[in-house]
Amino acid sequence: MATEDMERVAPTSLRAFAISTNYSRALSDIVQGAQAYDLWGTLAWQDVLRRYRRSTLGPWWITLSMGVLVGVLGTLYGMLFRVETVQYLPFLSLGFIVWGLLSSLITEGCAAFVASEAIIKQIRLPLSVHVYRVVWRNLIIFFHNFVIFVVVAVLFSVWPGWAGSLAIPGLVLVGLNGIWVGLLLGLVSSRFRDVPEIVGSVMRIAFFVTPIIWMPELMPGRALMLDLNPFFHFLEVIRAPLLGQVPGFFAWSVVVGISLGGWGVTLTMYSRYRGRIAYWV
Repeated sequence: MATEDMERVAPTSLRAFAISTNYSRALSDIVQGAQAYDLWGTLAWQDVLRRYRRSTLGPWWITLSMGVLVGVLGTLYGMLFRVETVQYLPFLSLGFIVWGLLSSLITEGCAAFVASEAIIKQIRLPLSVHVYRVVWRNLIIFFHNFVIFVVVAVLFSVWPGWAGSLAIPGLVLVGLNGIWVGLLLGLVSSRFRDVPEIVGSVMRIAFFVTPIIWMPELMPGRALMLDLNPFFHFLEVIRAPLLGQVPGFFAWSVVVGISLGGWGVTLTMYSRYRGRIAYWV
């Protein structure tokens, strides 16, 4: 009986050891990738510069095009919704800027590994480097676009006060979520190439059901729709403080809850399938 018990226990112990080893390697990959900030920071900046190579304004074209869009839409929709420009334009500019960050982190996160196929197959690096590269690249673009809000805030005398400091933890949470989203969707997209198209379609729909162009106050009976929309809460933890408002406890709870749940799922998936990414891309 003792021999039979040992034979039954042995496979279970081996599986537990393998799971523990894979989990440790996945965590090590993520930590080592974060420590290589000089590498992914340089690559991200080169991505931005490459997009506007040989242009006069360079990356500032991102800011200019966003500024023109905000100005035109702010004037047009302000008249359609009958909202004062001094109230609507700061709301709209921050909505577009923050949504651009959220949307890009998700859609570009899908291609984090596929877009880096050549590097993955030729150079031995922590795979998480490619996700950090995507996140940092979009943060650079975000800070470029943030100049638009600074101009709008000066023109319309918008001063967030002490509440504005709450946008910093909000931005940190968005960045941390961008990392697990890139790891998870990048992994899944490297195996199933239809995922980026599905995600892109979902994000286009999410844009219209999230209060970016329209203000929540203009939507009667809006509470349930907004509470069930995770994008609204991620938007609010950055936008509301910069408009001088304190995000509600529910918004912070949703963002933190999604962060913890997302990282839990991602670590499980990443520890199990990380070794296959090089073969899938």
